[in-house]
Amino acid sequence: MNPKVDWFFEKEEKWKEEVAELRKIVLECHLTEDLKWGCPCYTYEERNIVLIHVFKEYCAFLFFKGALMKDPKKILIQQTENVQAARQVRFTNLEEIKNLAADLKKYIFQAVEVEESGEKVALKKTKEFPMTEELEAKFKEQPALKTAFEALTPGRQRAYLLHFSQPKQAKTRESRIEKCIPDILEGKGLNDVNEYLIQKKNRNE
Repeated sequence: MNPKVDWFFEKEEKWKEEVAELRKIVLECHLTEDLKWGCPCYTYEERNIVLIHVFKEYCAFLFFKGALMKDPKKILIQQTENVQAARQVRFTNLEEIKNLAADLKKYIFQAVEVEESGEKVALKKTKEFPMTEELEAKFKEQPALKTAFEALTPGRQRAYLLHFSQPKQAKTRESRIEKCIPDILEGKGLNDVNEYLIQKKNRNE
């Protein structure tokens, strides 16, 4: 156990017993515990394998390369059509987790094997992601923004493109873009900003 991760399990209320059991299961697989994106993340030789996170309706394991894993129990879930590599295993009660404990360990060991193999998920190229009219308009208004955006890593570009295209209303899309402009100009990715906000929130709690 990593002491800096304890706060996650201590603060959790709705899924307290469930996430404690998930932690127990994954630690029995001898992975290294760390805190990333505000969640307990488990690594093998410094490579991300599985993460524990919680939502209103469920808690879950998230396998970073779940798309490459075999799924004999049919429990791996693609969160949305835009999620390419990761897959979740969702739980709504403690009994589910305990009943699946042995299988979950097999999935964790399989995830390590996938990572060791060096196999990578074939990701869609950035140009395959839709660019909103609002973002195109901003690029025409601010050439420096377009230059800064194109200088970002492909992963950061994709994260922004997905973030901007999600809202159905143009007003909301424009608002999202406006809020992100300073960070894009500074070369920051969307997840970089989210991670900073999570860490800041945790320090203030």
